[in-house]
Amino acid sequence: MTEIPNIGPATAAAFARAGVNDAETLRAIGADAAYRRWLLAGNGAHFIGYYALVMGLQGRPWNDCRGAEKTALRVRFDALKAECAKAGGFEAVLNEIGLLPPADR
Repeated sequence: MTEIPNIGPATAAAFARAGVNDAETLRAIGADAAYRRWLLAGNGAHFIGYYALVMGLQGRPWNDCRGAEKTALRVRFDALKAECAKAGGFEAVLNEIGLLPPADR
């Protein structure tokens, strides 16, 4: 999986724990489905990691994300987080027991 730009060994290992075991699977399901699995597996939500994934799947460096594109990706990221929280993701549990800081609730 590390042959995809912006994905290093730690990210690849976290995706494997989420059931995304190789680059072919990641490319086939796309960034949103892969990140949904990432969140539901209990991995932390990080906007930069999300858009680095999107950029990497496009063969672009992570820091190529700017302006309106970055704003649109933030909307998608926030929607994924909300969807996974409703589905009982790890963050939902942390929020429910009061362990997330107020900015993340």
